[in-house]
Amino acid sequence: MAVSDDQIAFALELLADLGPVTTRKMFGGVGFYSDGTIFAILMSDGALHLKGAGAMPDRFEAAGWARWTYQRDGAEKPTAMPYWRVPEDVLEDPEIATNWARSAIAAL
Repeated sequence: MAVSDDQIAFALELLADLGPVTTRKMFGGVGFYSDGTIFAILMSDGALHLKGAGAMPDRFEAAGWARWTYQRDGAEKPTAMPYWRVPEDVLEDPEIATNWARSAIAAL
C-alpha cells in the first residue's frame, strides 16, 4: 500500500508553519526534509514518524510515543529505527505538531 496524495497533503498542512518542507517518495512511504535533512517519515499505513537524535529519543519516550520497529523474516528480535510515531492528539494540533517537529529538526 502506498501513501496517498491526501495523506501527504495532510502532513504538509500539519507542518506548514515549519517553512519550506520537501518530500521524496521512498520504500512505499514518504520522507520529509527540512534544508535537505530528513526529519520525518510518512509510512504506507498513513502514520507520521519524527526522527529522534540527541535528547529527542528520551523526550519521545517520556511523552509515551511509540518507536518504529520491524521484524525481518528469520530475525530473532525486532529492529528499532530512530523514528517515533506521532500520536493522534498531536496530529490534531498543528501548533503542537510543529513544535515537536522543530525540536526534532534542531536535534539532528
